[in-house]
Amino acid sequence: MSDSPPATSSLRPATSNYRWIICGLLFFSTTINYMDRQVISYLKEYFCRAEALGGFGWSNADFSYLTSFFTAFYAGVTVGAGWVIDKIGTKLGLALSLIIWSVFGVANAFVGRLLAMHIAVRSAFAVGEAGNFPASIKTVAEWFPKRERALATAIFNNGSSLGAMIAALLVPLCLIHFGDAEGWKMAFILTGSSGFVWLIFWFWLYDRPDQQKRLSKKEFDYIHVDDETAGDRQAGDRTKKVSWVRLFGYRQLWAFFVGKFMTDGIWWFYLFWLPDYLLKQFHMTKREIILPTFIVYGVAIVGSIYGGSIPMKLIKRGMPVYRARMTTMLVIAAFPLSVLATQYFGNADRFGKMAAALAVAMICIGATAHQAWSANLFTTVSDMFPKRAVGSVTGIGTMAGGIGGVLVQLLAGRLTDVFARTPQTAYLIMFIVCALSYPIAWTVIKVLVPRHQPITDL
Repeated sequence: MSDSPPATSSLRPATSNYRWIICGLLFFSTTINYMDRQVISYLKEYFCRAEALGGFGWSNADFSYLTSFFTAFYAGVTVGAGWVIDKIGTKLGLALSLIIWSVFGVANAFVGRLLAMHIAVRSAFAVGEAGNFPASIKTVAEWFPKRERALATAIFNNGSSLGAMIAALLVPLCLIHFGDAEGWKMAFILTGSSGFVWLIFWFWLYDRPDQQKRLSKKEFDYIHVDDETAGDRQAGDRTKKVSWVRLFGYRQLWAFFVGKFMTDGIWWFYLFWLPDYLLKQFHMTKREIILPTFIVYGVAIVGSIYGGSIPMKLIKRGMPVYRARMTTMLVIAAFPLSVLATQYFGNADRFGKMAAALAVAMICIGATAHQAWSANLFTTVSDMFPKRAVGSVTGIGTMAGGIGGVLVQLLAGRLTDVFARTPQTAYLIMFIVCALSYPIAWTVIKVLVPRHQPITDL
């Protein structure tokens, strides 16, 4: 097989930066993914309101069951989703995922108040959402050299923050404008239907690098400048497929597995429980929670991009790729420790009107650190595994993250019910979990893979 794109040079531009357009498509896919996912967190207060007051009458535990089933299905399906995407390719795989989650995102508006129906539809919704990250990480591996992958991953991964920001504005406004009884339905309909617009641009603009006529040969060669195997230079969708069961024999897989298991649930906690924390800790209204949640996810975008750019700077200064990645992640893992001070600063008796702002500032640091951590953790997959295995490895790791997310959701639901009269105690325990997860995860990863060991025998 030729190492250069098959199309003739006369059909290609002399130079291009087309890989960043592909990164933009992944960014907006992830934005839609998390916007659709985040809707439920702003509906918790209405769903858990007593039926006599017009709500659904759910308990905190009921809400945690809903988010846990979503997370569990998301976790369980990602293994298969990654394998399927490695089989059928990123173009069709990501499109199929988005269609599924958009259809069931809209369907969530038509299931009434029965918890079992919401669980069923939200679980189907999770099946679609499970394909986004395996497809996106595989696309980054195919479209970017290793030195740029953390930055590219940070950029598209920030779609999760932008999606949460949009939901922070849109869902409360739907409840205010349409009223709670109709607003929750409109929130699902408006967010769920947005994905179909993205599909138009995906099918128009996306092809594999070796088939993309908008890509110059110069950029194609740059994309493959630091490939370590001949198979990596080939189009990932056409190379020999890897059985994901075999991957469990590698310590590199377990390092990624543990990293995702320990930390993904923290981001899920911020997504699903931050509005509830603000309502209970500071007695905010639906209008008042818009700004602080918007700020948390907005700040996370800036920090994530910077965190994703650090390894590239270290690599340019001569530091080996894996060492640069792990050094960056060690620094990032220290920042979530600030979350330990959230409840100290959130004490209104001590800090008065500044308490809410100070507590949100601590959460901003934790959320920002998570996004920077996530971008670098995802990139370790393409650092260590050949491109043809990236979708499967990412799927397995995302499954691990989902399992961790289920445990975090159940813990949050149980604690907020047990400490219903003192929610500050429940959230203090949760913030301790959030703070310590990253240093522990980094330590385990370093023990499992103390030095760069790329896999070349798959």
